[in-house]
Formats: sequence, C-alpha cells, structure tokens
Amino acid sequence: MITELKPVQAQDAIAEVIKAGIKKAIKAVDLKIQRLQTKTIWLQNAQKVIENTMAKVHLEEITGWAEKQRTLYADYYSELWKVKSMIAYYDRIREISNKQTRLVEEYKRAIALFKKDGHFSSDEIAYMLNVYKGILRESLQNLDQVFLVIHSFSTQMSDASRLKIIEQAADKIEEVFDDLKVFNKENMMLSFQRAKSQNEVEAMKRMYGIGN
Repeated sequence: MITELKPVQAQDAIAEVIKAGIKKAIKAVDLKIQRLQTKTIWLQNAQKVIENTMAKVHLEEITGWAEKQRTLYADYYSELWKVKSMIAYYDRIREISNKQTRLVEEYKRAIALFKKDGHFSSDEIAYMLNVYKGILRESLQNLDQVFLVIHSFSTQMSDASRLKIIEQAADKIEEVFDDLKVFNKENMMLSFQRAKSQNEVEAMKRMYGIGN
C-alpha cells in the first residue's frame, strides 16, 4: 500500500503546482485587464474631448492648430488600439489557464475512480499514474509559456511573437487535454469489457457518470 501511495502523492504534488500556477496566472491577468480597462476609459474620454474641441473651432482658426490635434488624436487612437489588443491577449490567456484547471480536475476525478474500480490491478494503476505524470508535466510546460506571454508585455517582444506563443500554448493544452480524455475513455472501456454481467456494466457506468 505504501508503494502505491508515493506515486499518487507525487502526481497530486504536480497537480497542486499546476493549480497554484494557474491561480497566479489568472490573478496576474485579471489585474492587468483591470488596469487596461481603466486606461481604455481614459483614452476614450480623451478622444471625445479632442473631437468636441475640434468640432467647436471655426474652420478659419484651425489651419495649423488642427494638424497638431490630428496628430495627438492619432496617437490616442493608436494607444487605444494597443490597449484593446492587450486585453484580447489576456482574455485568451485566461481561457488557456481555465482549460488547464479543467485538465487537473479531470485527472483527479479519473484517477480517484480508477482506484475505486475493482477491474484494475495495482500495476495497471501504477501505469496510469505514469501516463498522468507525463500529461501533467506537459501542462506545466504549457503554463511556463503562459507566464512568458504575461511577462512579455513589459519587454520588447513583437505582437507576432506574442501571438505565436499564445496560439502554440492554446494548441498544446487542447492536445494534452484531448490525450487525457482519450486515455480515460480507453480505461473506462477496458473496465466495461472486464465486467462479468450487464448489471455490473450499468453499475460501472453510474460510477463514471456515463448515461445510457
């Protein structure tokens, strides 16, 4: 029993690291979004002031002055576009982080059920834990990419590079999550095949939350 607990504890430790990292990422993203939204409001208000001011000035008075205001307005518009783009980036990062949270929850649910399922040997459970270990470690690497993007807004990383990392992280978590679901489904099907009666199959389906 002790030899079985150690790998389980190791898996749970990795899962907790991922969950803590995800919470940290989401907290950082939410804080940055809040600040960016405040800046968006300020920039939008500044645009309105410029537009209203230019609308009130007589045409003959705005020859040289208007050109300066157009430049200033263009700067505000450009800055507003950048801020909105950053919010879109952060929203995407939050989606990726939430998907990772679901992955950890799915792992914990699945291994708890498989350990309760009498159709698997201790060696098979150990094999499952080894597979989960690889899946969780991949998720950790993906989380590193998420933090790289979060910190990239304070560096000189280009939008193209930033977008590439975000999409790679999104693709990777989708791939890892799909692998987890396929692996879990294969194990459940194996359990059903080992059932000795239809009643036992139905009992297994209820345990795994699978409808008829």
